[in-house]
Amino acid sequence: MWRWTTHLDGGPRRVNHAAVSMGHKVYSFGGYCSGDDYETLRQIDVHVFNTVSLRWMKLPPVRTGGREHARDVPYMRYGHTAVLLEDTIYIWGGRNDTEGACNVLYAFHVNNHRWFTPKISGTVPGARDGHSACILGKAMYIFGGYEQLADCFSNDIHKLDTTTMVWSLVNARGTPARWRDFHSATIVGTKMFVFGGRADRFGPFHSSNEIYCNKIKVFDTETNSWLNTATAQLLPEGRRSHSAFSYNGELYIFGGYNARLDRHFNDLWKFNPEAFSWKKVEPLGKGPCPRRRQCCCLVGDRIILFGGTSPCPDQGMGDEFNLMDHSDLYILDFSPNLKTLCKLAVINYSLDQQGLPHDISLGQGGLPHNLSGCVIMSLCA
Repeated sequence: MWRWTTHLDGGPRRVNHAAVSMGHKVYSFGGYCSGDDYETLRQIDVHVFNTVSLRWMKLPPVRTGGREHARDVPYMRYGHTAVLLEDTIYIWGGRNDTEGACNVLYAFHVNNHRWFTPKISGTVPGARDGHSACILGKAMYIFGGYEQLADCFSNDIHKLDTTTMVWSLVNARGTPARWRDFHSATIVGTKMFVFGGRADRFGPFHSSNEIYCNKIKVFDTETNSWLNTATAQLLPEGRRSHSAFSYNGELYIFGGYNARLDRHFNDLWKFNPEAFSWKKVEPLGKGPCPRRRQCCCLVGDRIILFGGTSPCPDQGMGDEFNLMDHSDLYILDFSPNLKTLCKLAVINYSLDQQGLPHDISLGQGGLPHNLSGCVIMSLCA
């Protein structure tokens, strides 16, 4: 029984950020918010969401102690990626309005909140944004994105062996996925599943002929080959800047935007790799409004979805430019526990809260007893 259970507001207002989860915490890095100053060079900001207390915390800036150590901390950026390997988060790529795109690998220790730049070698990918990154074993795979120097979309796969810190360009066999950016690439088993993104009808260079492919492309990491696969009968609309995650051996996508349709999405789809089929999922409860450029992180049996951007309320689901950025957070629970279901029942049936246990009573104004201040919470009845 999938259900949107929680809606929080008052968190970091972020678009095109990158996030990972470790334990019961979600770490969010950078991104942008309309109207903020992104021409002044400054450290990337780090926000941490505690899924137990349901509170955000912003980490203090790092004291670098000189120009040499300042290089260990990434500058504020958007369109980058973040992946977790053991207790280290690797940040790669992205861009800002002053420095442009970046191809330096940064590492963040979760335990002590320290940054460093690993010494790397090999064939380093060109600076880009809008790429994807995923971890399989000790390897990080980078696919696609928009390369700054070449000024075009990419469809190369680069691999970083984190045991040796050596980059390599994967010599992939088969017919590759089309050049694209702002797609998703998700590991299920030993295969990488690429979906969506923005591409150009005529090749790698960007023109006014954008296309949004809605077919899955599969890369086998064991054979270094793109696979020839069947086409599913039921397909979600093509889109970019959506979210993707794997859960119990299946692939999920949420939201995104299609410029040709001038439409933002808030639909949830599930892809079964064994049957090679899609199914639209309709969770209970009230979920997020249509949006793109949000983050989704899996924590246990829950998805933490936050941020992104949407058309202003009076603009409908389209409008590429008149957008509002979000500071909200939603929790999608794949298996809500009894306590959560009890809270939802209290809301649904307007039950008298007097005499209820402390951890089930919602408190005054619908706020839980353990929340106060600027964060506003409601359960998605």
